[in-house]
Amino acid sequence: MDVILIVLPALLVFAVGYIGQKKLGFEINSISKMAIYLMYPFLAFKTFHENELNLDYLYIFLFCIALCAILIVSIKIVAKFRNYSKPKVSAMILSGVFMNSGNYGVPIILFAFGELGFRYAVIMMVIQSFLMNTIGLYYAVSGSDKKRETSEIWMKIVKMPILHGAFLGLGFQVFHLDVPVFMSQTIDLISQATIPTIMVVLGMQLATLGGKKVERGALSFIVIMRMVASPIIAMVVVSFLPISTMLGSILIILASMPTAANTTMFSLQFNTEPDLVSTSTLVTTLMSIVTIPIMLALVSL
Repeated sequence: MDVILIVLPALLVFAVGYIGQKKLGFEINSISKMAIYLMYPFLAFKTFHENELNLDYLYIFLFCIALCAILIVSIKIVAKFRNYSKPKVSAMILSGVFMNSGNYGVPIILFAFGELGFRYAVIMMVIQSFLMNTIGLYYAVSGSDKKRETSEIWMKIVKMPILHGAFLGLGFQVFHLDVPVFMSQTIDLISQATIPTIMVVLGMQLATLGGKKVERGALSFIVIMRMVASPIIAMVVVSFLPISTMLGSILIILASMPTAANTTMFSLQFNTEPDLVSTSTLVTTLMSIVTIPIMLALVSL
């Protein structure tokens, strides 16, 4: 019952966004851009500025790299045996590798583990955002019928505002720079508004997904990789890292999250099997209503 109560507040906020989108039809892209470009950087700055730089940063980074690499290799091996096309393989990597650690994972961790857990989750969110906007963007482009120059891809990465906020926060911490009180209050206000905003946006995005026919075999494989294989691999990787039980549990829970909503935007932008990616996002998110409480119960044993 306790784990259900942890997940319930997040689901209710998602429901607000879902119902609002169905009834009122908001312009989601504008709201999403506002959250990504105007709000996320302040949250990243606050997190990296206030959390003392230690080995946990390195371990979270190593965890993300290991999980990402193992999932990509596994998907490529299976895809080769099944003779999937390059666009489909790219879509499977987008859907199966990159989890929704931001507007789903962060609030769940906040409700389950409190402020300290929330800080860890934001650190992983920033790292995952970097990986999604580098490796994920690469596969979205490589599986597209639209060719992009390497320099164009790197320009998209360099312009990622969440990275600017994170590096700026680290810089202030490392060089012991003080943030003026009025600026600190501004950062706090925007940071506090970020999580509710991105949760509502996710609900809105879910309201626009679904209703597409896709290959069941590919969809089933994506679901297995994202919702089953990913948390199992996470447990194995965590067992090799010298981290606290709490951090290990958080990493496993975040690895259990459904497909990242941003992968749908990538697939639409580059025409990389968008129906398959969007359906995967919807199916895994609906499944997570059951699987996340189960995972929370398992890590608490």
